[in-house]
Amino acid sequence: MKTKNEFKEKAFLDGASGGMLSLPSVSPYSLPNIRLFVAFRVFFNARFYYPVFTILFLDYGLTLEQFALLNTVWAFTIVLAEVPSGALADIIGRQRLLVATTLLMIAEMSLIAFIPLGNQQVVFFAFLGNRILSGLAEAMASGADEALAYDTLVEHGLAQDWPRVLELQMRAQNVGYIFAMTLGAAVYDPGLVNRVLGWVGIAGGVNQQMSMRYPLYLTLVFSLLALSATLKMRDPLGLPGQSGLQGRAASLWEMSRVTLQAGGWIFRTPFALAIILFAMTFDHTLRMLVTLTSKYYRLIHLPEASFGLIGSAVAVLGLFVPKIARILTERFSPGKNALVLSGFLLVVLFLLTLFIPYLGLLPMMAVFIGMMLTSFFTSHYLNKITESHQRATVLSFKGLAFNAAYGFIGLIFAVLIQHFRTGQAALRPDWSALLVEDQAFKEAIFCFPWYLGVGLFLVALLCLPRLYRQRAKLYQR
Repeated sequence: MKTKNEFKEKAFLDGASGGMLSLPSVSPYSLPNIRLFVAFRVFFNARFYYPVFTILFLDYGLTLEQFALLNTVWAFTIVLAEVPSGALADIIGRQRLLVATTLLMIAEMSLIAFIPLGNQQVVFFAFLGNRILSGLAEAMASGADEALAYDTLVEHGLAQDWPRVLELQMRAQNVGYIFAMTLGAAVYDPGLVNRVLGWVGIAGGVNQQMSMRYPLYLTLVFSLLALSATLKMRDPLGLPGQSGLQGRAASLWEMSRVTLQAGGWIFRTPFALAIILFAMTFDHTLRMLVTLTSKYYRLIHLPEASFGLIGSAVAVLGLFVPKIARILTERFSPGKNALVLSGFLLVVLFLLTLFIPYLGLLPMMAVFIGMMLTSFFTSHYLNKITESHQRATVLSFKGLAFNAAYGFIGLIFAVLIQHFRTGQAALRPDWSALLVEDQAFKEAIFCFPWYLGVGLFLVALLCLPRLYRQRAKLYQR
């Protein structure tokens, strides 16, 4: 006798939809939680300082070494807080955790938006606090918002509409990203701000120390809007595991139990483990490339003034990619989508290694497309097979795997750069330090398609036998 979960997994492995027999007539967008989920994603992720992220730290008086250290602290905070925050969401409720997330966002932005200049030690510790609070907010938001939205659909019999909700959310988030990228870079430039003020008849006088705070003020406004959205959210009724616990603080023992339970479920469920491992392999490889875009753009002879426009173009792509991803999930099985994405990205990464002047932009844009497809596929497949009472914790395990892998590839890349720089300096002593660094960068990038290929092979070697054995058992019952 097959259980309900076995039927669901068998449908997934066969590429079936696994949805309900009859489609409800209610639109998912009529549900307040769904609209608020989309709004929260827009307000939380549209950071106006992203286009000037590095120079913002430097203009506050920090060094490049301090910048690197602070962002290491940020990543480390996410890794430590990712799974416990997901377990906490499953215990005390997702809405409460999201309210706490937006309060942390308000605190992190206020900390650096209003910090006085002059004492560099005070500035450094203000940014250190900002990075810790930001990492905590990222970890707490990861999984809890998706879990709340998905369970809302389940409560109303609309679980099969999750791909449509994801499509709308990703498109709305990219519209917000375009707006933030454009306005954030504009208000950071004191010359542009003074010209605009002159056009409206207001005397200028804005300097860099004033304008560099404007993107922070705008992000702080969005954090208040995010708080407003989370305060209006409501946890779906009847979530397993919340009765009796909703009204009291979660104990450390209960958090540990929920965490271990979700982790055990992932390792006992071949399809869930395969989703996380394949997505992790794609995500951390592509994310590392995305962090290196400015250096890559310079080596394919793109002017620095074009970088912001390219970022907006990527956001425009994000308006269309989710629909393509939804169609792929409806027409093809998870295995076929993973195979197509693997082939597509391996070709793209090999094209990147050619460093074709100007036209090299195209494979880099394809890298962004690959990241969007990975995000959509992971959310769609993982949410559909995960039970409500542990959904946020499982999604947090996914975030933990993604960030840990990203930290690992960062270390690998640093070692590669050092190795190739030493080799090139010895081989070509007449070259300048800049030429040596550029060549070392090219050689390090050449390793990426091989790294991705080996990673996918190892994940397939681990996951495919378990998936085939599970499928055979389901058919024998």
